Amino acid sequence: MNSFELNKILGAVLGTCLILLALNIGAGALFAPEKPTKPGFDIAVKESGGEKAGAAKEPEQPIEALLAKASVEKGQATAKQCLACHTFEKGGPNRVGPNLWNIVGSERGEGRGGFNFSAAMKAKGGKWTFDELNKFLANPRGYVPGTAMTFAGISRPEQRADVIDYLRTLADNPVPLPKAAEGAPAGEAPKK
Repeated sequence: MNSFELNKILGAVLGTCLILLALNIGAGALFAPEKPTKPGFDIAVKESGGEKAGAAKEPEQPIEALLAKASVEKGQATAKQCLACHTFEKGGPNRVGPNLWNIVGSERGEGRGGFNFSAAMKAKGGKWTFDELNKFLANPRGYVPGTAMTFAGISRPEQRADVIDYLRTLADNPVPLPKAAEGAPAGEAPKK
């Protein structure tokens, strides 16, 4: 192979590289992506209708009526999502959240094997009654502002009742279920 043929081959390779470079620059100019003003992604969030939409909803049934129809088995299945932060067995260890054995009827923000409760939970005080658990499980941060519990809550009242019924059984002497008022309309407190 003489030097003339070698120059032709090297010239062809160099010419091809120059053409590819020119095409890349031209395509970059034509199809330049828009640079966002701030990095990140827009997340589509469903807008709520505000308080007016909530007012049209029928009132929630009292926890007593929901517990009368609750299922321990369904509650146990739903409570599996709690296993990431809590334990359920007697004498079980605390994790990110406290052990939940014998939680129904116990003092709020105290005990639980030395668990370090948030200041908001300690300040709330009181006992974990069926109604208190229902309100807390519906919206933990709304019911106890400042709580360390990051769980969003259980929106369906029937699921909350199932979980509460399951938690009630986690005790040596389970707290008896409250009696629902017979024939009481939804949203009305049971008769005493």
